[in-house]
Amino acid sequence: MVSARVSKAPASWSLNVDAREGANRSVIDTLLDRYPPRVVPSSWKTTELGRAAALKRVEALMIRAPGSENFQRDAVRGAGMLLRWLNSFPGKSWQGRWNGSCVAEHGLGWVSIPETWMDEQGVQSVRPTVLTHALIGLFVADLIRPDLRFVVQLHRSHYWRDWAAISRDPRGFERLEAAAGAETAQAMQGRTARWQISMLILSKGGGLSDITVGDCVELRQAELAVCSRGKTRYLFYKLLHDIGIFPPDAPPTLRFVTVYRGQSTVAELVDRFDIANADVRNLLVDYLSERHPSLDYTTLDNLSRHLALHFWKNLETTHPGINSLQLDRGVAQAWKERMHWKVSRRRLPDGTYAETRSPRMNYTDMLTAVRAFYLDLAAWAALDPARWARWVVPCPIGPGETSAKKIGRRRKARMDQRTRERLPRLPELVRIAEQRAHDARMLLEAAVAASPGSKFTVLGKTYTKSDPWLKASADGIPVIYDSEGRTIRLREAENRAFWALATVEVLRHTGVRIEEMLEISHHSITQYRLPATGELIPLLQIAPSKTDEERLLVVSPDLADMLSTIVSRIRGADGGVPLVPLYDRNERIWVAPAPLLFQWKCGGHHRAVSAGLIRNALTELIDAAGVKDAAGEPLYFQPHDLRRIFATDAIMNGMPPHIAQVLLGHKDINTTMGYKAIYPEEAINGHRAFISRRRALRPSEEYRTPTDTEWDEFRGHFERRKLALGECGRAYGTSCQHEHSCIRCPVLRVDPAQRFRLVEIRDNLAARIAEADSEGWIGEAEGLRVSLVATEEKLDQIDRRARRAVQLNMPSFPDIVAHIVQPPA
Repeated sequence: MVSARVSKAPASWSLNVDAREGANRSVIDTLLDRYPPRVVPSSWKTTELGRAAALKRVEALMIRAPGSENFQRDAVRGAGMLLRWLNSFPGKSWQGRWNGSCVAEHGLGWVSIPETWMDEQGVQSVRPTVLTHALIGLFVADLIRPDLRFVVQLHRSHYWRDWAAISRDPRGFERLEAAAGAETAQAMQGRTARWQISMLILSKGGGLSDITVGDCVELRQAELAVCSRGKTRYLFYKLLHDIGIFPPDAPPTLRFVTVYRGQSTVAELVDRFDIANADVRNLLVDYLSERHPSLDYTTLDNLSRHLALHFWKNLETTHPGINSLQLDRGVAQAWKERMHWKVSRRRLPDGTYAETRSPRMNYTDMLTAVRAFYLDLAAWAALDPARWARWVVPCPIGPGETSAKKIGRRRKARMDQRTRERLPRLPELVRIAEQRAHDARMLLEAAVAASPGSKFTVLGKTYTKSDPWLKASADGIPVIYDSEGRTIRLREAENRAFWALATVEVLRHTGVRIEEMLEISHHSITQYRLPATGELIPLLQIAPSKTDEERLLVVSPDLADMLSTIVSRIRGADGGVPLVPLYDRNERIWVAPAPLLFQWKCGGHHRAVSAGLIRNALTELIDAAGVKDAAGEPLYFQPHDLRRIFATDAIMNGMPPHIAQVLLGHKDINTTMGYKAIYPEEAINGHRAFISRRRALRPSEEYRTPTDTEWDEFRGHFERRKLALGECGRAYGTSCQHEHSCIRCPVLRVDPAQRFRLVEIRDNLAARIAEADSEGWIGEAEGLRVSLVATEEKLDQIDRRARRAVQLNMPSFPDIVAHIVQPPA
C-alpha cells in the first residue's frame, strides 16, 4: 500500500519579486539580503603565522593527505616554494600577500607567475600539477582563502576534495554522506557536490555548519560565470538543506534563483525594449502600473510587449525622434501594415539568410491593446487631468479594426481541422507510446544488469555499457553506446518515453490543461462514497488554474492504472511521495513543495517535470511513431490537442455540453462548443433536423447549469454499470447497442478478478462450436466463433494489464488515494 506520509513545507520560503520589493530588485538580490554571504576577514590567526610555522602546518596536514608518499613529498616542496614566492610581496599576512600578487586574476594561467619568479631566482621548479596541489595545501591549511571564481577554475582532483574533508570537518562530511546515501555519494553527482562544498570551506573558512545560503548562491554565480553549468550542480545545496544546516525558511532549492529569474517589475518589463524617449517610457510604466493590479503576470508581460516593443519601439525605429502619441494617418497606416505581417529569418546552408513573411496571428490582439491604451488615457484624464491630460489624442485605431469575429472563425476552422486529423490516430499513438515506454524500460534494466564495458543485446540491437566511472547517475543508471558509437543517456531517454505515455494517458482521459496536469499531486487522488450503495467512486481533484476554480473528475479504470503506475514510480523508500517545488512559468513564481505526481529524479534529487520536457517527449514519440498527415508531414500532437480531442469525443458520444463544460472547467459553454470539432456528417444531420424542426439542433434548456436531479442521474450512471464480468463503459445517456451481448461488446471493461468466468465462457463456446460443427449447424457455429474471438481478445487484454502491473510493482487504486470523502449522514 502506498503511504501518504508527507511533511509540511514552510510557507515563507518563496522570495518571488513583485511590486512590494521595490523597483529593479532581482530575486538574487532579495535572497542575498535575507541570507547574506559570509565576508572573508582581512586577517585571522593562521594566516598571520610566520613562514616556518606555516610550512610546518602544511607538512602536518600533508601526512593525512590522500595519495602516495612521492605526492606528499612533492607537495611539501612545492608549498615551500610558494611561501618563498609569496614572501616577495608586501603584507602582514599570507592572505594580504596573496591579494597583493593579483595572481587570482589569471585563472588557470596562475602557475606561470611563480614559475617565472623561480627562474629569475635560480630555483629549480617542479611540475605545474605539484604547484597546484601545493596551493591547495595552503588553502586547506587556512593560510589563504581564495576567491570563489578562482577556486572553481582549478583542476578538481579527488585528492584535495578528500583532503579538505579530512582536515576541516570530517564529522560534517560523514553526516553529508549519510544523508546522500552510499550510492549517491559515490556517483558523479555526489562527487561534484563534495567538490562544491569543499570549495565553500576553502574560500570562506569554517566547517559545514558555518555555510550560509548566501555562500551557496555566490558559489553558483561563480560557477555560472566560468560556464560550469548543468542540472547536477544543485545537489550540494539540497544535501546541506537536508542535514539542517540552513534555517527552516530557507529555499528548498537553488534553481529558483539561478535558473529562473522570477517576476520582473513593470519598469523592467518596459526597459528591456530600450525606449529612447524618456517621457513615453515613463508614461508606459505609469500606465502598466495602473493596470497591474487587475492583470495576471502573463497578461501584463504580453501587454508590455505590445505597447513598448510592437507599438512605440517600432515607431521609434522607423521614425527617429518621434515624441508624441498623435500619429498622422500615413504613419498609423504604415505601422498597421508592418504589424500585420511577421518577418522570419532562416539561415541557409551557404550562410545567407532568407526572409519569409506570414500573417501575424495576434494582430487583432495587438490593435486591441493599443486602442485600449488610447481610450484608457482619455478616460483617466477626466479623473486626474494633471497626470494624464497631456497624453490625450485621437486614437489611430477605429472600432471596426479590432473586430475578431473573422479571426475567431478562422481559428475555429483551423483547430477543428487539427482535431479531425488527430482524433483517428489517437489509438495508434497510445499503442506506440506504451511500446516505447516498455522498450525503454527493458533497455534500462538490461544495461543495469550488464557488466561495465561489456556488450549486451536488447530487442535485436547490440549496445555497449560504459565503464563504471563514466557519467553514471546517482541511481546507478549508466551511459551506453549503440552499434554506431552514438551515446545514449538511459535515464533521460527512459524518462521521456515514460512521461510521454503518462501525458497521453492523463490528458486523453481527463482533458485537463498541461499546467493543471503538472500540478496534480498525491493529495489530488481521492474517493467518494455513494450515499445510496456505499460504492467508492475514484476521483481526481484538479487544482485551480486558468479559471481559479477547482473541479473533480471521475477516474476511469485506464486512468486509475496510469495513476497507480506513476505513484509506484515516484514513491520513495518509505512509501511516501517526495515533496518537490514547482515553477509556474506563466506567473513566474515558485509554488511551495508538494507531493507532485509528475516528478523525476535528476542530479541526485527529485524535480518537477517541466512543460518543456513534456513537449519534447511528445515530439520524440511522434518521430518514433512515424505518424503522418495527408501531405506526408509529421502529425505532431500538442498537449492542448488532447484536451480538444477529449471535448470532441465526449460530446460526440452523448455527453451533454453543460456537463462537458463542468469537466473542462470553462466559464462559458461557447468555449466548450468551440473545442468540439465539426464533422461533415454532423453538418448534414444538423441541417436535416433544422429543416424538419425549423429550430436549433439542441433545445435551449441544455445550455444551462445542470440541476441537482440531472447531476444525480449522471452520477447514478456509474452505479448501474456494474456487471458480472466487470463494468459497462458505454457513454452516459446511451442504451446498450449490442442487446446485452456483453462478450462481443467493445465497451465492456472486464474485472481481472473475473478472469475465471471468461475462461469458463471460452471453454463452453469451444464445446458448443464443436457440437455445432458435428451437427451441421453452420449459422450457429459462425455466430459462436464471433463470440469466441471476442472472448479471446478480452482475455488477452487482462493478461497484458497483469504483465504491466507485475513489472512495475503497481498498487491498486485504493492503495494510492490520499483520502476518502464521506458524505454527511
